[in-house]
Amino acid sequence: MRLPPPCGEGSRVGVGLSIERARQLRKRMGAPEARLWNALRALPDVHFRRQVPLGKYYADFACHAHRLVIEVDGDTHGSESAFAHDATRDAFIDSQGYRIMRVSNRDVMRNLEGVMTKVILALELPPPSLPPHKGEGSLSSARSEHSDD
Repeated sequence: MRLPPPCGEGSRVGVGLSIERARQLRKRMGAPEARLWNALRALPDVHFRRQVPLGKYYADFACHAHRLVIEVDGDTHGSESAFAHDATRDAFIDSQGYRIMRVSNRDVMRNLEGVMTKVILALELPPPSLPPHKGEGSLSSARSEHSDD
């Protein structure tokens, strides 16, 4: 069986499935995610999206302009297997040039003001630089290779 290409590559098949899955996730937001979503939407001059496909993962919230992903973690994120999955996921998202901010369900429900203070501070940081594309070297190394010509 041939799998569809990752989101954004090749045919639109993979993209359609990814978008449909994101729609399903948005309809099933838990109370902490819904609460944080309402607070994020109230921020002036900042645009967050929810359940954003990034490769094979879905970010709870992402602000593309600031390259910031916010993940709301529930009780299931405390196990060793969940920690390993989160580490793999975070490494991928980081490799795409995003910062990851993790907040707990508990903090969102009990200390939304504190969570939003951290979000605002993260938005004030300059966005991380995008990683270089695979196979691209620096211009200085390319010049030094051809300097003997």
